[in-house]
Amino acid sequence: MPHTAIDDRIVRVDAVKKARGEAPYVADLNFPDMQYAYMVRSSIPRGTIDSISMPELPDGYWFITYKDIPEEGKNELWMIQKDWKCFAENDVKYVGETIGLLVGPDRNMLRYLLDKIEIKYTEQEAAITIDEGLAVKGGPIVGEDNVLCQLFVEKGRPMDEVFKEADSVFEETIETGFQEHVHLETNGAIITIENGKYTFYASAQCPFYIRKAVAGLLGLQPEDIVVKQTTTGGAFGGKEHFPDVLCGPLLVAEHKIKKPIKLIFDREEDMLYSVKRHPSKTTFRTALDKDGNILGIDGVVVYNCGPYLSGSFVVLQRGVFHANGVYDIPNTHVKGIGIATNTFPSDAFRGFGAPQTLYAVETHLEHIAKRFGFDPAEYKSRYFLKQGGETITNGHVVERVVLPEMMKQVVDASDYFRKAKEYAPGSGKGIGISFYNHGGAFTGNGEQSIIKAHARLVKTGERVRIEVGSTEMGQGFQTTLRKIAAATLEIPIENVDYDNPDTSVVPDSGPTAASRSTMIVGRLIERCAEEMKERWAEGDFAVEKEYEHPEGHPWDQNTFRGDAYLGYGWGCCVVELEVDKLTKEVKVTGIWSSHDIGKAIDELIVHGQVNGGIVQSLGYASMEKMENRKGHFRQSSMSDYVIPTSMEFPKQEWFLVDNPYEWGPFGAKGMGELVFNGADAAYIDALERALGIEIHKIPMPPEDIEEALENAQ
Repeated sequence: MPHTAIDDRIVRVDAVKKARGEAPYVADLNFPDMQYAYMVRSSIPRGTIDSISMPELPDGYWFITYKDIPEEGKNELWMIQKDWKCFAENDVKYVGETIGLLVGPDRNMLRYLLDKIEIKYTEQEAAITIDEGLAVKGGPIVGEDNVLCQLFVEKGRPMDEVFKEADSVFEETIETGFQEHVHLETNGAIITIENGKYTFYASAQCPFYIRKAVAGLLGLQPEDIVVKQTTTGGAFGGKEHFPDVLCGPLLVAEHKIKKPIKLIFDREEDMLYSVKRHPSKTTFRTALDKDGNILGIDGVVVYNCGPYLSGSFVVLQRGVFHANGVYDIPNTHVKGIGIATNTFPSDAFRGFGAPQTLYAVETHLEHIAKRFGFDPAEYKSRYFLKQGGETITNGHVVERVVLPEMMKQVVDASDYFRKAKEYAPGSGKGIGISFYNHGGAFTGNGEQSIIKAHARLVKTGERVRIEVGSTEMGQGFQTTLRKIAAATLEIPIENVDYDNPDTSVVPDSGPTAASRSTMIVGRLIERCAEEMKERWAEGDFAVEKEYEHPEGHPWDQNTFRGDAYLGYGWGCCVVELEVDKLTKEVKVTGIWSSHDIGKAIDELIVHGQVNGGIVQSLGYASMEKMENRKGHFRQSSMSDYVIPTSMEFPKQEWFLVDNPYEWGPFGAKGMGELVFNGADAAYIDALERALGIEIHKIPMPPEDIEEALENAQ
């Protein structure tokens, strides 16, 4: 059988089983004497719990609360911090907060009992929006000012000096909304006891996160708990920390009941009571000379975090570090604030905080360009970062930047400059362009000081087994990692095994997040395979490698200065559209994109990621409206939360540039998040031109377009 080469186009290794419905998901698993669980949740956004009136529970049914946590445990989930409670105690801070877990053998009986539980509250005034959080409406949720986290970065001269020299100052505020993950498989987990250890089967991105988050509930160490990832039907960040919120109550229940327990969300639960993308509010004040040249930008970025920190500080950091986009702005000051509100806590979502600020800076520069009579593409390209250019964190771009070549690909393919001149503002036709990037892997010292990833390759006869904690969640990583190992060892990919991780077996290779899997974990497997290839004749053995950070790239986590990322993915996107003047419905007529992801490990997988990421970004900008009223999400199903289908958008034309990355396997960089980061801004640019107005928020469904036109008049 011929060996697999890195350039071979192959069928995904999990494609057939998933297409046939043969892949077992967590909802498909059953154990003897299985019990089922439903969460009892807060129905108000803020208040104290006065009483809980329970129906009489039949034998074999339990209601688990914080009172069931043993003395040696603590009522906390350890994410970035330990502020998120497993169970509400005396008060609640958001609609959907877990008060208890109802457990028993019959799901119909559980639903009946659930409806009979009555909880009385003394409701308090809630802060729902960013502005209400900043104003400390209803009194502080955390601290004295509701600030959960904050940071600032600065580059160049003091901004007060820059503004004194300016001929004009342009200020505007740009907002983004919630976004629902809509992973095909809802959240779910099972807990049981195997070999004397609490064992989870979970639909999750980060099995080792779950161990760490829940162990303290029983006073255990993380290694006392086993997590086995099940086939995971999509995540997009929604299953990074959020599985902790399911697994914590399950662990407490298992400690008491000692029977297998399954907790599976239905679609309505998943939409109403799960984490979302952080809403944002970004204000830029930009100093300009008389010719429209940018002298400096002062920015304030505020994210709505909900009442608990979860991953918000890391999300906010990435947002702030991408606030200059792909541009080398000479003087910059950006402050980031994570504000507490009484909405469901926000958390990771594809792009991890970067899409909010990338959209804002792209739109802001587009507005400046139009004010001075420049084409946005020409204007923005003046400021492109170059290799060696200084970043917003006073670091430097290490790699060669090929944005000019990428821009040429998409403007030529789309005939952008001709159409941009031909489509008059307000004509109903528009074409827009955006540029974007995404820092690969964890920020700053995250990889070398916090994660310290390990990966192992085990040889048994002619077969090789990959052992990592990284997960397949629909992005194609089980294919990519097998391909890296097979191509390095020069063996058929059929001889390489890679199962869903079991934390009792595999080393911790870090979370499956931050566009790090291929460039970090893939490189570890490549290094393991390089050594294994040299030792192949030795028989059966294992090779394990630990992450090694390249020298000469300092980072100070206290000041947020230095090389925040050693490698970036880069992107350029053009969107063309038409607006129906009567209904305000938008028809996208063309999509063109180019991406620099270093080296494509498998172009079929990359093709799927590009198409999917861009469509998801277009949904974010155009139709995915998730509203929160008085703490309650209004959209609870896929009939009222509309996401794009293949019918909404035309066939995409896409390009890749070959720009190998020095520290990635076969030259590969991360790309899963990059492809989400820019189509939204291109869409809004095109929409503004078609309508002849400025837009300062997303999403923009037809009813919001109508409102924007009325306001403009």
